[in-house]
Amino acid sequence: MSELARYADFSYDYPGGGGGALRHLSLHLDDGLNLVTGRSGSGKTTLLRTLNGLVPHFHGGTASGNATVLGRDLRTTTPRQLARQVALVFQEPEAQFVLATVRREVAFGPENLGLPAPEIRDRVDAALEAMGISELAGRRISTLSGGQRQRVALAAALSMAPQLLVLDEPTSQLDADGAEALRSECERLARGGVSVVVAEHRPWRVASAGARWLELCDGSLVSIEETGTAPTQPARRRPRPAGSEAWELAGAAVGHDQPVLEGVDLSCAKGQVLCLTGPNGSGKTSLLRTTAGLLRPLAGSVSRGPGRSAYLPQEPGAVLHMPTLREEVGQTIRWLRLGCSPRPILEQFGLVDLAESDPHDLSTGQRQRAALAAVLVGEPEMVFLDEPTRGADSESRRRLVEAIDRLAAAGAAVLVATSDAEFARQVGDTVHELVDGRLRQLAEVAA
Repeated sequence: MSELARYADFSYDYPGGGGGALRHLSLHLDDGLNLVTGRSGSGKTTLLRTLNGLVPHFHGGTASGNATVLGRDLRTTTPRQLARQVALVFQEPEAQFVLATVRREVAFGPENLGLPAPEIRDRVDAALEAMGISELAGRRISTLSGGQRQRVALAAALSMAPQLLVLDEPTSQLDADGAEALRSECERLARGGVSVVVAEHRPWRVASAGARWLELCDGSLVSIEETGTAPTQPARRRPRPAGSEAWELAGAAVGHDQPVLEGVDLSCAKGQVLCLTGPNGSGKTSLLRTTAGLLRPLAGSVSRGPGRSAYLPQEPGAVLHMPTLREEVGQTIRWLRLGCSPRPILEQFGLVDLAESDPHDLSTGQRQRAALAAVLVGEPEMVFLDEPTRGADSESRRRLVEAIDRLAAAGAAVLVATSDAEFARQVGDTVHELVDGRLRQLAEVAA
Protein backbone atom coordinates (compact mmCIF):
# COMPACT_ATOMS: atom_id res chain seq x y z
CA MET A 1 0.00 0.00 0.00
CA SER A 2 1.39 3.41 -0.97
CA GLU A 3 0.59 6.85 0.37
CA LEU A 4 -1.11 9.34 -1.95
CA ALA A 5 -1.52 12.30 0.42
CA ARG A 6 -0.48 13.27 3.95
CA TYR A 7 -1.69 16.17 6.11
CA ALA A 8 0.05 17.20 9.32
CA ASP A 9 -1.77 19.81 11.44
CA PHE A 10 -3.05 21.32 8.18
CA SER A 11 -5.57 24.18 8.33
CA TYR A 12 -7.11 26.25 5.57
CA ASP A 13 -9.50 29.20 5.42
CA TYR A 14 -11.02 30.74 2.28
CA PRO A 15 -10.56 34.48 1.66
CA GLY A 16 -12.93 36.34 3.95
CA GLY A 17 -13.89 33.12 5.74
CA GLY A 18 -14.98 33.43 9.33
CA GLY A 19 -13.75 30.01 10.39
CA GLY A 20 -11.46 27.33 9.10
CA ALA A 21 -12.73 25.25 6.20
CA LEU A 22 -10.17 22.65 7.32
CA ARG A 23 -8.94 22.64 10.92
CA HIS A 24 -5.74 21.03 12.21
CA LEU A 25 -6.15 18.08 9.88
CA SER A 26 -3.74 15.20 10.46
CA LEU A 27 -4.42 12.39 8.04
CA HIS A 28 -2.82 10.14 5.46
CA LEU A 29 -4.70 8.84 2.42
CA ASP A 30 -3.58 5.54 0.96
CA ASP A 31 -4.12 4.09 -2.49
CA GLY A 32 -7.30 2.14 -3.22
CA LEU A 33 -10.76 3.58 -2.60
CA ASN A 34 -11.20 6.29 0.04
CA LEU A 35 -14.74 7.49 0.84
CA VAL A 36 -15.15 10.89 2.50
CA THR A 37 -18.42 11.56 4.32
CA GLY A 38 -19.86 14.34 6.45
CA ARG A 39 -22.64 16.89 6.50
CA SER A 40 -22.91 19.69 3.95
CA GLY A 41 -20.30 22.32 4.76
CA SER A 42 -18.11 19.90 6.73
CA GLY A 43 -15.06 20.47 4.49
CA LYS A 44 -15.32 17.54 2.08
CA THR A 45 -15.06 19.63 -1.09
CA THR A 46 -12.20 21.70 0.34
CA LEU A 47 -10.27 18.54 1.20
CA LEU A 48 -10.81 17.17 -2.32
CA ARG A 49 -9.62 20.42 -3.87
CA THR A 50 -6.34 20.21 -2.01
CA LEU A 51 -5.66 17.00 -3.93
CA ASN A 52 -5.26 18.86 -7.24
CA GLY A 53 -3.93 22.11 -5.78
CA LEU A 54 -7.00 24.28 -6.33
CA VAL A 55 -6.79 24.80 -2.59
CA PRO A 56 -4.88 26.92 -1.85
CA HIS A 57 -3.40 28.05 -5.19
CA PHE A 58 -6.58 28.91 -7.13
CA HIS A 59 -8.92 29.92 -4.30
CA GLY A 60 -6.34 31.87 -2.30
CA GLY A 61 -6.99 32.18 1.40
CA THR A 62 -4.63 31.15 4.16
CA ALA A 63 -3.08 27.76 4.87
CA SER A 64 -0.90 26.48 7.67
CA GLY A 65 0.68 23.19 8.59
CA ASN A 66 2.00 20.69 6.07
CA ALA A 67 0.41 18.74 3.22
CA THR A 68 1.82 16.58 0.44
CA VAL A 69 0.03 15.10 -2.58
CA LEU A 70 1.71 12.27 -4.49
CA GLY A 71 4.88 13.13 -2.61
CA ARG A 72 4.81 16.82 -3.59
CA ASP A 73 4.60 19.73 -1.16
CA LEU A 74 1.19 21.34 -1.63
CA ARG A 75 2.57 24.80 -0.86
CA THR A 76 4.90 24.76 -3.86
CA THR A 77 3.06 22.46 -6.28
CA THR A 78 0.50 24.09 -8.59
CA PRO A 79 -2.67 22.62 -10.14
CA ARG A 80 -0.96 22.66 -13.52
CA GLN A 81 1.86 20.49 -12.21
CA LEU A 82 -0.64 17.99 -10.77
CA ALA A 83 -2.94 17.95 -13.81
CA ARG A 84 -1.24 15.00 -15.51
CA GLN A 85 -1.67 12.79 -12.47
CA VAL A 86 -4.86 14.04 -10.80
CA ALA A 87 -8.36 14.25 -12.31
CA LEU A 88 -11.13 15.99 -10.34
CA VAL A 89 -14.86 15.94 -11.11
CA PHE A 90 -16.70 18.79 -9.42
CA GLN A 91 -20.04 18.64 -7.59
CA GLU A 92 -21.56 20.59 -10.48
CA PRO A 93 -19.97 18.98 -13.55
CA GLU A 94 -21.63 21.39 -16.00
CA ALA A 95 -19.31 24.09 -14.63
CA GLN A 96 -16.22 22.32 -16.03
CA PHE A 97 -17.41 21.56 -19.58
CA VAL A 98 -15.40 23.25 -22.31
CA LEU A 99 -16.61 21.84 -25.64
CA ALA A 100 -20.04 21.37 -27.18
CA THR A 101 -20.30 17.65 -27.92
CA VAL A 102 -19.77 14.59 -25.75
CA ARG A 103 -16.91 13.02 -27.72
CA ARG A 104 -15.03 16.31 -28.02
CA GLU A 105 -15.41 16.97 -24.27
CA VAL A 106 -14.16 13.53 -23.27
CA ALA A 107 -11.23 13.88 -25.70
CA PHE A 108 -10.28 17.36 -24.47
CA GLY A 109 -8.02 16.20 -21.63
CA PRO A 110 -6.03 13.60 -23.58
CA GLU A 111 -5.64 16.07 -26.45
CA ASN A 112 -4.10 18.58 -24.07
CA LEU A 113 -1.64 15.92 -22.95
CA GLY A 114 -0.42 15.76 -26.56
CA LEU A 115 -1.23 12.07 -26.95
CA PRO A 116 -1.30 10.40 -30.40
CA ALA A 117 -4.70 10.39 -32.11
CA PRO A 118 -5.17 6.57 -31.97
CA GLU A 119 -4.53 6.55 -28.21
CA ILE A 120 -6.96 9.43 -27.69
CA ARG A 121 -9.63 7.56 -29.65
CA ASP A 122 -9.08 4.38 -27.63
CA ARG A 123 -9.19 6.25 -24.33
CA VAL A 124 -12.40 8.08 -25.26
CA ASP A 125 -14.13 4.91 -26.43
CA ALA A 126 -13.15 3.06 -23.24
CA ALA A 127 -14.28 5.91 -20.97
CA LEU A 128 -17.64 6.27 -22.74
CA GLU A 129 -18.21 2.53 -22.52
CA ALA A 130 -17.26 2.43 -18.84
CA MET A 131 -19.94 5.02 -18.02
CA GLY A 132 -22.51 3.43 -20.33
CA ILE A 133 -22.88 6.43 -22.65
CA SER A 134 -21.30 5.29 -25.92
CA GLU A 135 -24.57 6.07 -27.71
CA LEU A 136 -24.30 9.70 -26.58
CA ALA A 137 -20.91 10.31 -28.23
CA GLY A 138 -22.29 12.56 -30.97
CA ARG A 139 -24.80 14.45 -28.82
CA ARG A 140 -24.49 18.09 -27.83
CA ILE A 141 -23.99 18.39 -24.08
CA SER A 142 -26.67 21.08 -23.90
CA THR A 143 -29.29 18.48 -24.91
CA LEU A 144 -28.43 16.01 -22.12
CA SER A 145 -30.16 15.46 -18.81
CA GLY A 146 -28.38 16.28 -15.55
CA GLY A 147 -27.53 12.62 -14.95
CA GLN A 148 -26.20 12.19 -18.47
CA ARG A 149 -24.01 15.28 -18.06
CA GLN A 150 -22.67 13.83 -14.83
CA ARG A 151 -21.71 10.64 -16.66
CA VAL A 152 -19.95 12.71 -19.36
CA ALA A 153 -17.89 14.52 -16.72
CA LEU A 154 -16.93 11.19 -15.17
CA ALA A 155 -15.94 9.78 -18.58
CA ALA A 156 -13.81 12.89 -19.24
CA ALA A 157 -11.92 12.24 -16.00
CA LEU A 158 -11.44 8.55 -16.80
CA SER A 159 -10.03 9.38 -20.24
CA MET A 160 -7.11 11.13 -18.55
CA ALA A 161 -5.98 7.78 -17.07
CA PRO A 162 -5.03 9.58 -13.85
CA GLN A 163 -2.91 8.22 -11.04
CA LEU A 164 -5.39 9.83 -8.63
CA LEU A 165 -9.11 10.16 -9.41
CA VAL A 166 -11.04 12.60 -7.20
CA LEU A 167 -14.86 12.64 -7.35
CA ASP A 168 -17.08 15.15 -5.53
CA GLU A 169 -20.66 13.85 -5.07
CA PRO A 170 -20.44 11.82 -8.31
CA THR A 171 -23.76 9.95 -7.90
CA SER A 172 -25.92 12.95 -6.95
CA GLN A 173 -27.83 12.79 -10.25
CA LEU A 174 -27.12 9.23 -11.36
CA ASP A 175 -29.78 6.57 -11.70
CA ALA A 176 -29.18 3.09 -10.27
CA ASP A 177 -27.45 1.83 -13.43
CA GLY A 178 -25.17 4.86 -13.55
CA ALA A 179 -24.23 4.49 -9.89
CA GLU A 180 -23.47 0.80 -10.39
CA ALA A 181 -21.34 1.56 -13.48
CA LEU A 182 -19.37 4.10 -11.45
CA ARG A 183 -18.95 1.71 -8.50
CA SER A 184 -17.64 -1.02 -10.80
CA GLU A 185 -15.23 1.37 -12.51
CA CYS A 186 -13.89 2.69 -9.19
CA GLU A 187 -13.39 -0.88 -8.01
CA ARG A 188 -11.57 -1.79 -11.25
CA LEU A 189 -9.33 1.28 -11.04
CA ALA A 190 -8.47 0.64 -7.40
CA ARG A 191 -7.51 -2.95 -8.23
CA GLY A 192 -5.32 -1.63 -11.03
CA GLY A 193 -3.33 0.67 -8.77
CA VAL A 194 -5.24 3.93 -9.29
CA SER A 195 -6.02 5.88 -6.12
CA VAL A 196 -9.68 6.97 -5.88
CA VAL A 197 -11.07 9.52 -3.43
CA VAL A 198 -14.84 10.03 -3.40
CA ALA A 199 -16.91 12.47 -1.33
CA GLU A 200 -20.49 11.21 -1.10
CA HIS A 201 -23.59 11.68 1.01
CA ARG A 202 -24.65 8.17 -0.08
CA PRO A 203 -21.26 6.42 -0.02
CA TRP A 204 -22.76 2.92 -0.10
CA ARG A 205 -23.57 3.59 -3.79
CA VAL A 206 -19.83 3.63 -4.53
CA ALA A 207 -18.38 1.50 -1.74
CA SER A 208 -16.73 -1.85 -2.36
CA ALA A 209 -14.88 -4.33 -0.17
CA GLY A 210 -11.78 -2.80 1.38
CA ALA A 211 -12.90 0.81 0.98
CA ARG A 212 -11.72 3.21 3.70
CA TRP A 213 -14.37 5.55 5.16
CA LEU A 214 -13.43 8.96 6.59
CA GLU A 215 -15.84 11.39 8.23
CA LEU A 216 -15.37 15.15 8.51
CA CYS A 217 -17.19 17.56 10.81
CA ASP A 218 -16.58 21.34 10.79
CA GLY A 219 -13.34 20.88 8.90
CA SER A 220 -11.90 18.26 11.24
CA LEU A 221 -11.50 14.52 10.94
CA VAL A 222 -13.79 12.74 13.40
CA SER A 223 -13.51 9.08 12.43
CA ILE A 224 -11.83 6.56 10.14
CA GLU A 225 -13.36 3.17 9.41
CA GLU A 226 -12.16 0.37 7.21
CA THR A 227 -15.78 -0.52 6.41
CA GLY A 228 -19.04 1.36 6.44
CA THR A 229 -22.69 0.47 6.48
CA ALA A 230 -25.66 1.76 4.57
CA PRO A 231 -28.55 3.26 6.53
CA THR A 232 -31.79 1.40 6.81
CA GLN A 233 -34.44 2.12 4.21
CA PRO A 234 -36.81 4.93 5.30
CA ALA A 235 -40.28 3.81 6.20
CA ARG A 236 -42.97 4.52 3.64
CA ARG A 237 -45.46 7.10 4.78
CA ARG A 238 -49.23 6.90 4.86
CA PRO A 239 -51.09 8.32 1.84
CA ARG A 240 -52.27 11.91 2.15
CA PRO A 241 -55.91 12.87 1.59
CA ALA A 242 -56.53 14.14 -1.95
CA GLY A 243 -58.34 17.37 -2.79
CA SER A 244 -59.58 18.65 -6.12
CA GLU A 245 -57.48 18.36 -9.26
CA ALA A 246 -54.58 20.84 -9.48
CA TRP A 247 -53.20 20.04 -12.95
CA GLU A 248 -53.64 17.52 -15.75
CA LEU A 249 -51.83 16.36 -18.88
CA ALA A 250 -53.98 14.75 -21.56
CA GLY A 251 -52.39 12.86 -24.46
CA ALA A 252 -49.27 14.98 -24.06
CA ALA A 253 -46.11 14.51 -26.12
CA VAL A 254 -43.09 15.81 -24.22
CA GLY A 255 -39.66 16.84 -25.47
CA HIS A 256 -37.80 19.55 -27.32
CA ASP A 257 -37.46 18.97 -31.08
CA GLN A 258 -38.43 15.30 -30.82
CA PRO A 259 -40.72 13.70 -28.23
CA VAL A 260 -39.13 11.61 -25.49
CA LEU A 261 -42.57 10.72 -24.11
CA GLU A 262 -45.87 10.45 -25.96
CA GLY A 263 -49.47 9.91 -25.00
CA VAL A 264 -48.96 11.02 -21.40
CA ASP A 265 -52.13 11.12 -19.29
CA LEU A 266 -51.26 12.32 -15.82
CA SER A 267 -52.85 14.44 -13.11
CA CYS A 268 -52.21 15.50 -9.53
CA ALA A 269 -54.69 16.53 -6.84
CA LYS A 270 -54.23 19.26 -4.28
CA GLY A 271 -52.56 17.92 -1.15
CA GLN A 272 -50.82 15.12 -3.07
CA VAL A 273 -47.17 14.41 -3.92
CA LEU A 274 -46.42 12.75 -7.26
CA CYS A 275 -42.88 11.55 -7.99
CA LEU A 276 -41.26 10.80 -11.34
CA THR A 277 -38.33 8.38 -11.46
CA GLY A 278 -36.50 6.63 -14.27
CA PRO A 279 -33.11 6.32 -15.96
CA ASN A 280 -31.00 9.35 -16.80
CA GLY A 281 -32.33 10.87 -20.02
CA SER A 282 -35.75 9.21 -19.75
CA GLY A 283 -37.59 12.54 -19.86
CA LYS A 284 -38.22 13.36 -16.18
CA THR A 285 -37.09 16.97 -16.46
CA SER A 286 -38.93 17.52 -19.75
CA LEU A 287 -42.15 16.18 -18.26
CA LEU A 288 -41.78 18.29 -15.12
CA ARG A 289 -41.03 21.46 -17.13
CA THR A 290 -43.98 20.80 -19.43
CA THR A 291 -46.32 20.37 -16.47
CA ALA A 292 -44.98 23.58 -14.91
CA GLY A 293 -45.62 25.53 -18.11
CA LEU A 294 -41.94 26.11 -18.91
CA LEU A 295 -41.95 23.83 -21.97
CA ARG A 296 -44.74 23.61 -24.52
CA PRO A 297 -46.13 20.13 -25.20
CA LEU A 298 -45.45 18.86 -28.71
CA ALA A 299 -48.97 17.39 -28.75
CA GLY A 300 -51.91 17.04 -26.40
CA SER A 301 -52.76 19.52 -23.67
CA VAL A 302 -51.72 20.72 -20.21
CA SER A 303 -54.19 22.38 -17.86
CA ARG A 304 -53.38 23.96 -14.52
CA GLY A 305 -55.68 25.41 -11.92
CA PRO A 306 -55.29 28.91 -10.50
CA GLY A 307 -52.63 29.72 -7.96
CA ARG A 308 -48.93 30.38 -7.62
CA SER A 309 -46.39 27.88 -8.91
CA ALA A 310 -42.91 27.34 -7.43
CA TYR A 311 -40.17 25.72 -9.55
CA LEU A 312 -36.75 24.39 -8.50
CA PRO A 313 -34.41 23.61 -11.43
CA GLN A 314 -31.68 20.95 -11.36
CA GLU A 315 -29.02 23.64 -11.04
CA PRO A 316 -29.77 25.66 -7.88
CA GLY A 317 -27.43 28.46 -8.94
CA ALA A 318 -29.91 29.36 -11.68
CA VAL A 319 -32.27 30.87 -9.09
CA LEU A 320 -29.67 32.45 -6.80
CA HIS A 321 -28.62 35.96 -7.80
CA MET A 322 -28.49 38.16 -4.69
CA PRO A 323 -25.37 38.87 -2.55
CA THR A 324 -26.77 37.23 0.61
CA LEU A 325 -29.16 34.41 1.33
CA ARG A 326 -31.41 36.72 3.38
CA GLU A 327 -31.71 39.09 0.41
CA GLU A 328 -32.35 36.13 -1.90
CA VAL A 329 -35.42 35.05 0.07
CA GLY A 330 -36.41 38.69 0.60
CA GLN A 331 -36.39 39.27 -3.16
CA THR A 332 -38.94 36.49 -3.66
CA ILE A 333 -41.07 37.96 -0.87
CA ARG A 334 -40.98 41.40 -2.52
CA TRP A 335 -41.72 40.12 -6.01
CA LEU A 336 -44.73 38.13 -4.82
CA ARG A 337 -45.81 40.69 -2.21
CA LEU A 338 -46.05 37.99 0.41
CA GLY A 339 -45.76 40.23 3.44
CA CYS A 340 -43.73 37.76 5.50
CA SER A 341 -40.22 37.56 6.94
CA PRO A 342 -37.38 35.46 5.48
CA ARG A 343 -36.56 33.99 8.89
CA PRO A 344 -39.23 31.22 9.14
CA ILE A 345 -38.26 29.58 5.82
CA LEU A 346 -34.56 29.94 6.69
CA GLU A 347 -35.25 28.21 9.99
CA GLN A 348 -37.13 25.40 8.24
CA PHE A 349 -34.10 24.63 6.08
CA GLY A 350 -31.49 25.18 8.81
CA LEU A 351 -30.02 28.28 7.17
CA VAL A 352 -30.37 31.02 9.79
CA ASP A 353 -26.63 30.97 10.60
CA LEU A 354 -25.87 31.36 6.87
CA ALA A 355 -28.37 34.18 6.23
CA GLU A 356 -25.65 36.78 5.52
CA SER A 357 -23.57 34.43 3.34
CA ASP A 358 -23.26 34.74 -0.42
CA PRO A 359 -25.20 31.74 -1.78
CA HIS A 360 -22.39 31.02 -4.23
CA ASP A 361 -19.92 30.58 -1.36
CA LEU A 362 -21.97 27.74 0.11
CA SER A 363 -21.44 24.04 -0.43
CA THR A 364 -23.61 22.36 -3.06
CA GLY A 365 -25.89 20.87 -0.40
CA GLN A 366 -26.25 24.21 1.39
CA ARG A 367 -26.86 25.98 -1.93
CA GLN A 368 -29.59 23.46 -2.74
CA ARG A 369 -31.32 24.27 0.55
CA ALA A 370 -30.89 27.97 -0.18
CA ALA A 371 -32.61 27.59 -3.55
CA LEU A 372 -35.44 25.61 -1.95
CA ALA A 373 -35.93 28.36 0.63
CA ALA A 374 -35.96 31.03 -2.07
CA VAL A 375 -38.61 29.33 -4.23
CA LEU A 376 -40.79 27.80 -1.48
CA VAL A 377 -41.23 30.86 0.76
CA GLY A 378 -44.91 31.61 1.21
CA GLU A 379 -47.54 29.03 0.34
CA PRO A 380 -47.38 28.06 -3.36
CA GLU A 381 -50.35 26.06 -4.64
CA MET A 382 -48.30 24.04 -7.14
CA VAL A 383 -44.69 22.95 -6.56
CA PHE A 384 -42.30 21.50 -9.15
CA LEU A 385 -38.98 20.15 -7.86
CA ASP A 386 -36.24 18.83 -10.16
CA GLU A 387 -33.68 16.60 -8.39
CA PRO A 388 -34.23 18.30 -5.00
CA THR A 389 -31.91 15.88 -3.13
CA ARG A 390 -28.88 16.84 -5.20
CA GLY A 391 -25.96 17.26 -2.81
CA ALA A 392 -28.24 16.68 0.20
CA ASP A 393 -26.90 15.14 3.39
CA SER A 394 -29.18 13.23 5.76
CA GLU A 395 -30.18 16.38 7.66
CA SER A 396 -31.02 18.21 4.43
CA ARG A 397 -33.10 15.25 3.25
CA ARG A 398 -35.00 15.24 6.54
CA ARG A 399 -35.76 18.95 6.25
CA LEU A 400 -36.84 18.51 2.64
CA VAL A 401 -39.23 15.70 3.57
CA GLU A 402 -40.71 17.90 6.29
CA ALA A 403 -41.08 20.82 3.86
CA ILE A 404 -42.89 18.65 1.32
CA ASP A 405 -45.18 17.34 4.07
CA ARG A 406 -46.00 20.91 5.12
CA LEU A 407 -46.71 21.97 1.55
CA ALA A 408 -49.01 19.02 0.93
CA ALA A 409 -50.79 19.53 4.26
CA ALA A 410 -51.44 23.14 3.20
CA GLY A 411 -53.09 21.86 0.01
CA ALA A 412 -50.25 22.20 -2.50
CA ALA A 413 -49.87 19.76 -5.38
CA VAL A 414 -46.20 18.68 -5.46
CA LEU A 415 -44.44 17.12 -8.47
CA VAL A 416 -40.91 15.78 -7.91
CA ALA A 417 -38.55 14.53 -10.64
CA THR A 418 -35.76 12.51 -9.05
CA SER A 419 -33.19 9.82 -9.76
CA ASP A 420 -33.31 9.05 -6.03
CA ALA A 421 -35.78 6.15 -5.93
CA GLU A 422 -35.50 5.86 -2.13
CA PHE A 423 -36.59 9.47 -1.74
CA ALA A 424 -39.45 9.01 -4.21
CA ARG A 425 -40.80 6.07 -2.21
CA GLN A 426 -40.43 8.05 1.00
CA VAL A 427 -42.40 11.16 -0.01
CA GLY A 428 -44.63 10.17 -2.93
CA ASP A 429 -48.31 9.35 -2.71
CA THR A 430 -47.82 7.94 -6.19
CA VAL A 431 -44.57 7.15 -7.99
CA HIS A 432 -44.36 6.93 -11.78
CA GLU A 433 -41.40 5.46 -13.65
CA LEU A 434 -40.34 6.65 -17.11
CA VAL A 435 -38.76 3.91 -19.20
CA ASP A 436 -38.37 3.62 -23.00
CA GLY A 437 -40.72 6.51 -23.70
CA ARG A 438 -43.47 5.12 -21.48
CA LEU A 439 -44.91 6.20 -18.15
CA ARG A 440 -46.03 3.56 -15.67
CA GLN A 441 -47.24 3.86 -12.12
CA LEU A 442 -45.40 1.87 -9.49
CA ALA A 443 -47.11 0.28 -6.50
CA GLU A 444 -48.85 2.88 -4.37
CA VAL A 445 -47.72 3.67 -0.86
CA ALA A 446 -49.22 1.22 1.59
CA ALA A 447 -51.71 2.63 4.09
